[in-house]
Amino acid sequence: MHHAIKLLARGTAIIGGLVLVGLIILTTLSIVGRSLNKMLHSDGAESLLGGFAQTLLDLGIGEVNGSYELLEAGVAFAIFSFFPICQLYGAHATVDIFTSKLPGRLHRAIVAFWEVVLTAALLLISWRLYEGMQRYIGNGETTLFLQFPVWWAYSASFAASVVTCIVAVYCAVMRIGESLSGRVLLPTA
Repeated sequence: MHHAIKLLARGTAIIGGLVLVGLIILTTLSIVGRSLNKMLHSDGAESLLGGFAQTLLDLGIGEVNGSYELLEAGVAFAIFSFFPICQLYGAHATVDIFTSKLPGRLHRAIVAFWEVVLTAALLLISWRLYEGMQRYIGNGETTLFLQFPVWWAYSASFAASVVTCIVAVYCAVMRIGESLSGRVLLPTA
C-alpha cells in the first residue's frame, strides 16, 4: 500500500513540476515578447531596422495573450500537485521547538493529532474546491482573454486535491498507527 501511495504522490508532483516548467517558459516568452515589442515600437528600432521592425511586429511579436490566465490556473494546479509529496514525507513547515523535546509517545500522539487536523482541513478545502467547480460549470463563466471555461482550472486543481486527500488520509492512519505502536511507519523530511 505504501508503495502505491508513494507512486501516486510522486507522479502527481512530477506532473505539477512539468506544469510549473511550462509556466516558467510561458512567462519568459511573454516577458521577452513584451520587451521586444516595446523595443520594436521605438524610434531607434525604426531607424536602425527600417521596415524589418514593422515586419516583426506584423508577425505578432509581443506578450503572450492570456498568459496571466494560464499562469493563475497552472500555479493553482501545481500547488495542489505538490501537497501529496509534502504530506507523505511530513515536509510541511512545522514549529516543534518544544514538542520535539517531549517523550516519544507523547510526541507521536501530538504528531498524529495534527496529521488528523491537517487531513480534515485538506478534505474541507477539496470539498469547497469541488463546490466552486460545480458553480462555475453551472454559470458557464469563461476567462477574459482566452475564453476557456473557468471550471477547467478548478477541475484540474480538484483532481490534484483528490490525490492530496487520499495521501492525507493514508498518512493520518499511519501516524495514528505510529502513535499507538511506537514504531516508525512513515518517513519524515
